[in-house]
Amino acid sequence: MKPTRETDHAIVDVLDVVLREGAMVQADVLISVADVPLVGINLRAAVAGMTTMREYGFFENWDLEHRRVTEDRRSEFGRRPDPRTPIADDQSE
Repeated sequence: MKPTRETDHAIVDVLDVVLREGAMVQADVLISVADVPLVGINLRAAVAGMTTMREYGFFENWDLEHRRVTEDRRSEFGRRPDPRTPIADDQSE
């Protein structure tokens, strides 16, 4: 019997679900030497697409700020300035 490979792309399906639905990862790490605890780490991570994160209220302010900065950069580089914006004179004596 020859091994067969399924034509389904499982990793793509998993990634699609994680980005659409989100996943929460939690881990507790305790580093000890000779039964003496030295370092304790509590990790929590939320992994999801930006749309899902915004639906749950995560990164909403970051997303709005990021969009504003990106728009400011676009207006500085490569686009014509808005004709309604007054031009400031930099003639200081």
